[in-house]
Amino acid sequence: MLELKWSHIPEVGSEDLMAEGSMWRGIIHAYRPFLRVASIDPITLHEGNTPLVPALRLAQAIGFPGSLYLKYEGLNPTGSFKDRGMTTALTQAVAEGAQAVICASTGNTAASAAAYAARAGLRAIVLVPAGKIALGKLVAAMAYGATVLAVEGNFDAALALVRRAVEVYPIALVNSLNPYRLEGQQTAAFEICDQLGRAPDWLAIPVGNAGNITAYWKGFRAYHQAGRIAALPRLLGVQAEGAAPLVRGHPIDQPETVATAIRIGRPARGAEAAQAVRESGGRFLAVSDEEILEAWRMLAALEGLFVEPASAAAVAGLRRALAEGLIPRREELQVVAVLTGHGLKDPEVALRILPAPARVPADWEAFRRTLEPLLERPPEPRAETEAPLPRPSVP
Repeated sequence: MLELKWSHIPEVGSEDLMAEGSMWRGIIHAYRPFLRVASIDPITLHEGNTPLVPALRLAQAIGFPGSLYLKYEGLNPTGSFKDRGMTTALTQAVAEGAQAVICASTGNTAASAAAYAARAGLRAIVLVPAGKIALGKLVAAMAYGATVLAVEGNFDAALALVRRAVEVYPIALVNSLNPYRLEGQQTAAFEICDQLGRAPDWLAIPVGNAGNITAYWKGFRAYHQAGRIAALPRLLGVQAEGAAPLVRGHPIDQPETVATAIRIGRPARGAEAAQAVRESGGRFLAVSDEEILEAWRMLAALEGLFVEPASAAAVAGLRRALAEGLIPRREELQVVAVLTGHGLKDPEVALRILPAPARVPADWEAFRRTLEPLLERPPEPRAETEAPLPRPSVP
């Protein structure tokens, strides 16, 4: 794994940058002293600075007496965490004179690469598994102007083609194999520490191609080395049961799960992710599609957060870890679950499992007969207070 060595401790963080003015200018501007990326004007859509949402109702529902927070990465410009890595990857690609970028994707990388390539004025070519990509992600990549190629195979087959292409042609690879992707994605760990004033005790995160969990650990270690946090968190890497190579200990040739973003059987950063989890004292867990969808429902109904199914894997994994005693039910613990993408990324799942709207005539009496029973239902119990976020403390 890459290690950062500092000759001095950077005296900059998101709180300092926001003090300069009211406009957030993206993660490279906020954290450049921590990032290995070319010193040019960044290719940015002002990504990052996503909310860390206290989740008291969800914590109560899953029987966790500690403090639970949700890092809502679906509020990045293209709706997923991928934008953090794409700003650094495209900035470096432009600095190195690239004219085109290429990636394989289950959807989120495709949309992000296409958007940032458009921002940079570069051509984007994305390979997706035919019939295995959520409609919202496919449409976004096409709208941003990318050339989309549907590969008759799964993500791993598409990635193999991309890796061969960059060996033959002068195209910049922007999958998480690109080290500059991790440079940007580690900033989510910086933000969590700045928002909490410390590192959480546990971080629960979905794992597909394994670049994001690797990047988070890289970020926590960098902040720890720089003296910004006193302790490191434990990592809970969560995979779907049908696509769980890091849990099973071997590749999955035909991965299947409702969580399309993590439907990957041969994670490119698998070895580094395994090392990160091991170093943190954490663990990988696999959860069923049923557990993922139940967590998806809970996030929306209890906290008002609409996420794609892969995001809900983090909460499903947390529930499993609590049930198994891996994470103790203690009041003093702080846990962060990473919600990687917005629900509008994958609306087909919602349309399949949610009931259709009830139809009513455009008539007052008919409407009243429908409305009154709804008003008689007792409201969902609501907590009186919400766990406050502590003010960031910078050593």
